[in-house]
Parts: sequence; C-alpha cells; structure tokens
Amino acid sequence: MELAERLGYDADAKLLIINCDDLGSSRAANVAVYESIRSGLGTSATLMVPCPWSRDAAAMYRGEDVGVHLTLNSEWENYRWGPITHSPSLLDGDGGFPRTIEDVWDHADVEEVRKECRAQIERSILWGFDVSHLDSHMGTLQLRPEFFDVYLELAIDFALPLRLSGARSESRVGFPFRRLAAEEGIVFPDHFVTSPMGARRTIEKLLYDLRPGVTEVYLHPALDTDELRSSYPDWAARVEDYATLCHDAAFAHLLDRAGVVRIGYRELRALQRA
Repeated sequence: MELAERLGYDADAKLLIINCDDLGSSRAANVAVYESIRSGLGTSATLMVPCPWSRDAAAMYRGEDVGVHLTLNSEWENYRWGPITHSPSLLDGDGGFPRTIEDVWDHADVEEVRKECRAQIERSILWGFDVSHLDSHMGTLQLRPEFFDVYLELAIDFALPLRLSGARSESRVGFPFRRLAAEEGIVFPDHFVTSPMGARRTIEKLLYDLRPGVTEVYLHPALDTDELRSSYPDWAARVEDYATLCHDAAFAHLLDRAGVVRIGYRELRALQRA
C-alpha cells in the first residue's frame, strides 16, 4: 500500500509537507516561522536546539508541528553556535561546530555525535515541544553510513519520522538509507525536493509536475531585521521565503490549482506509532 493510502488518502493524492527550517536560529526566524505555520502556508518546522534563539522559540511555542533539526554544523562566518554537550570532537578551532560537513565527518567521534543529538532531542522535549520528526541540518547525519546509523537509531528510540533524501540519491551516497529506514518501520516522505534559499521558483516548477504521494519541500522564512542582515549573507532569500509563505496570494493559488493537500509531519508520526 502506498504511503498516501496508509495516511487515509487516495493513492493518487498529492500531499505536500511545507517545512520551515531553522527555527531557533534567530529572533527574525522565530517570528517568521511561527507566522508561516499559524497563518501562512507552512505545515511544520524544525528547531535548531544549539542556536542562541532556540529558548526564545520554545517560549513562543503553542503546540505547532515542530521537529528537531539535528545540528552538527555552524556554517556562517560571523554568527556561531556549538554543542550543548561536552563534545570536543564536535568543535572547530573557532569556538563552534565545524563549518563544513566534511570537517564533521573527518573529525567527529561518533559516540559524541550520538550523545549530542540525543541531548538536542531531549532538551526540546524538556522545553515542552511535542516533537513531530527529525531532520539533519545540512544533511550531515544522512549522507555517511556511520552517521546515518545514529540518525536511524534516534528515530527508532523516539518513534519519530525522518526527513530522507530521494531514492535517486542512494546510488550517489553509496548505501540504501531509505530501505534501511523502512525495514525499521520508520516513515518518511516519498519525495524530497532540495530547496534553495528563496525557494519559490523551485517549488513553483515542482507543482507543474508534482507526483502522487507525500513530497517535502522546505523554506527558511525570516523577517528583514538588522540582526538577520548582520548574521546571514543569504538574508534576502530568507526574507523572500517569508513573503512566499505569508504574503503571496498567487503562490497560495498555485497550490490550490495543483490540487495539493498540505499536511504536516504529525500525520506521518501518527502512522508510524500506530
């Protein structure tokens, strides 16, 4: 049975998860992400627990569909964050997580990765989040087998769905991560679309050829503030994502014309736990 049918829809239904990444990364993101879910087109979000504004995101939480954006990288030059556990192998020489995925893969102790990621989930639960799913910031946990083992283990232990790249990427990364997750009863979207900052055009193009089943796209909404401009070189695209989700009537109309049914990760979590 196809995933759409298991979720209670017709087999040819076009179900779309519109995730808002980087909750907790800035005050500008917190306000925009929650607006996107509460009154815009977003259907879920993911929290970056190690970031300085994550506690503010927890204070703003009202029960929305929020997962954990498991974080092992701090990629920006002027704005840094680091592990919430004592994990020396997860630090670069600049006082935060490594900037690149390769740096994590080359130097991180897998047991420290496991400890840090588990702590991020547990802290989000302690803060009151009803965690809906897990995903991996920059894909660091998904694209190497030894790191994927941690990713999958946590999904099993906390009974949570996962964001996974599409089936075509399995041959590129060299191991069958989708099959491994499915064998453990983990639920994940049928299709995943890598969405650049300022994702409107990418998603618009997708809608004209949207396949049946569950597709996930993601955006990075944020308000235009001095804080955002000083922290993120790609700030303008984040502001564009906010406008797309909250103030773009034409984009909302495109979703309707495409016959899209918007869902969140809680539907997938309920199926997995059933």
